[in-house]
This record gives sequence, structure tokens and C-alpha cells, in this order.
Amino acid sequence: MGRLTGGDPSLLRRINSAVVLHALRGAGSPTLTDLTRITGLSRPTVEGVVEGLFEAGLVVEAQADEGEARRQGRPARRFRFRAEAGHLLGVEIGPHRVSALLSGLDGRIIGAGSRAVSETAGADDRLDQVRTVIADLLRRSGVARSSLRAVGVGSPGIVEADGTVRLGTALPEWTGLALGERLRRSFRCPVLVENDANAAAVAEHWKGAATESDDIVFVLAGLSPGAGSLIGGRLHRGFHGAAGEIGALHLLGRDVTPEHLLSTTDTPLDPLDEHAVAAVFAEARRGDAGAQAAVERFNQRLVHDVAALVLALDPELVVIGGWAAGLDGVLDPLRGELARYCLRPPRVTLSLLGEAAVATGALRLALDHVEEQLFAVEGTATARR
Repeated sequence: MGRLTGGDPSLLRRINSAVVLHALRGAGSPTLTDLTRITGLSRPTVEGVVEGLFEAGLVVEAQADEGEARRQGRPARRFRFRAEAGHLLGVEIGPHRVSALLSGLDGRIIGAGSRAVSETAGADDRLDQVRTVIADLLRRSGVARSSLRAVGVGSPGIVEADGTVRLGTALPEWTGLALGERLRRSFRCPVLVENDANAAAVAEHWKGAATESDDIVFVLAGLSPGAGSLIGGRLHRGFHGAAGEIGALHLLGRDVTPEHLLSTTDTPLDPLDEHAVAAVFAEARRGDAGAQAAVERFNQRLVHDVAALVLALDPELVVIGGWAAGLDGVLDPLRGELARYCLRPPRVTLSLLGEAAVATGALRLALDHVEEQLFAVEGTATARR
């Protein structure tokens, strides 16, 4: 399945194809009359476009409702978008697990899989786990690898356009890794690699807490927090792909790293040791004064980091995700700090997607790529310029 109208020089035809395809995807099983009404195009134009979609394998004739057939005799022909004409993968590669989501061309999830990975695993071992999760997911879902049209991947680190991780301190052997190139060896379709916080921002805008907002900041909170942002509904990566790296703000005149802030001893925490981090918060909830002071220090640093980004971007909404999203006391201090510094402070809320945010955003990245190929009219929200 190549670009639907790649050999047709007519921009108008490409636009008409995109309009009809959008209508088919959103209207169930419409008739030609329905499509004419929905799109505003002439019937001959709609008929020609639908014929082309038939030939591309993207549309089939839908069966008429039995009640409609009895009432009207021979019913009008109905059509439906073939979401099963291809499949998409969204993959998250994290410090402690890898996960994958599988969908048809409509973006509806039809399968999921995940596997725990040691935080000390090297790049080769971690990528082997990714391939294992994907192979198992495809097998359980009965989907052939050849049916995949695009694979989106969310990864920690600063990611270049070709999928190379220019800097990735969260995972062993990740800095300089040609992640996109390594993964493309396993597929015959495009593999698109994105920073994990950016992917999560896209996910919240698509299916999460930010569906009604186009100017948002998503904070992937942790010992080394990161952030992704959408400006005017488009993902903002920055010139070098490093926008939102708020985890480095402690370098600006601050001597204490987040690992020291959350430590209850003189020894800093390991940023990848989630059990040690969780233990500090558990002790704080039990009333331990030292742990409560550590959590308060951590919350204040997170609040200041997010406030700095909000002052620069002026978003409508801030979404807090990552493992710190469930922590008591994060939202109110952040709201108070933003109200203190911002003329019109943004709304602040927690992620609705939780652990699925990064993989969901990676899936959206794959879907955007396929839609751009199908419609071939304009760039999508996640397209790289």
C-alpha cells in the first residue's frame, strides 16, 4: 500500500481523496449519498474517489442492514474503511520495561504486550526484549509482520530526526545509539523514533487529558524530569530536538542534584532505582520526618522546573505524568507557584493515560506517518519539518 495518489499530479484529487477517506473513517458505513452530503463534493467526484480507494484496498462494500433491506427492497450500496488493510505499532522503551501497542489503520488498539527489563541491561539486551515483545504481540493477535505500515518508538533521551539517540543518560549504552537504524532491520516499514516525553504529550492530546487543548506541556516527572510540548497542536521539538529537557535546570546555579534532594542519607539515590525512590515516598506517608523533608525538597524542585517551562511557553494546560504523577502534594504547590508568577496561569492536571502514555503516543506517531502518506496534502501534528 503506497501513497494513495502519489502518481496523480492533481492537488485537487488528493484533497478530495483525503476528504472522502476521512468521512469514511468517521461515518461507519455510509452510502454514496451520505458521502456526498458529508463531504460537500459532487456525486461523480465521490464515486471516482471511492473507486480509487477500492483499488488501493482501503475501502470495501459493507453489508446492508437486514431491516433496511426489508423496508426498501434493494438497499443503497454502503461502504466502510478497511482498518484491517494495515497495522501500526507503538513501542515504549523504558528503564524497567518495554511495551507495545498494536492497532489497525484507524488507530484503535487491538493488542498489547509488555515485558520487564533490568535497569542495568545493555542496549543489545534491551533491543532483544523489544523484538521479543513485538513478535509475541503479533503472534497472539494473528497479525503478519508484513501487514505493518509504520512503527513508532518512544525512548528516553535527545533523539535526532534519523532516530539516533544523541544523548540518553537514563539507559545504559544509549548515548550515540543508532536506535532507528537498529530497529529498521526488523521491519519492512518505516520506524519513527521520538523522545518519550514528546510521545506522551502527543498521546494526552490524542486520547488523554489534553484532548480539548492545543497548547500543552506534558511533564514526565521523575528524578530527572523531562517535558514535551505542543504549540498550536503541533509537537515542538526545538532546533536540536532537546526542547523540554528540564531535568538539566539544576545545572543553572544549583549544586544539589535531584538524586541528592530525594535522599534521606548522604548517599544520592540511583535515578534508575525505582524501588529506592518508592521507599522514600512510602516512608514519608508513614510519617518519617526525614523522608517527608526529602519529598518536600523534590516537589519544590519539580515545581520550579515546570514553572520555568510554563513561563517560556505560556501553555493552556500542564499535564503531569510519569511515576511522580501519583504523588501527594505535587499539584497544589505547582498551581500555587504558577499563580504566583504567571499573569494567566495554566490549568494543571494529572495524566489520564498513566503508564500507557508513551506507547500510545508512539502509536499516534505511526498513525500520523501513514495518514500523511495516504492523504499527501499537508503535514501532521508530529511530522518532522
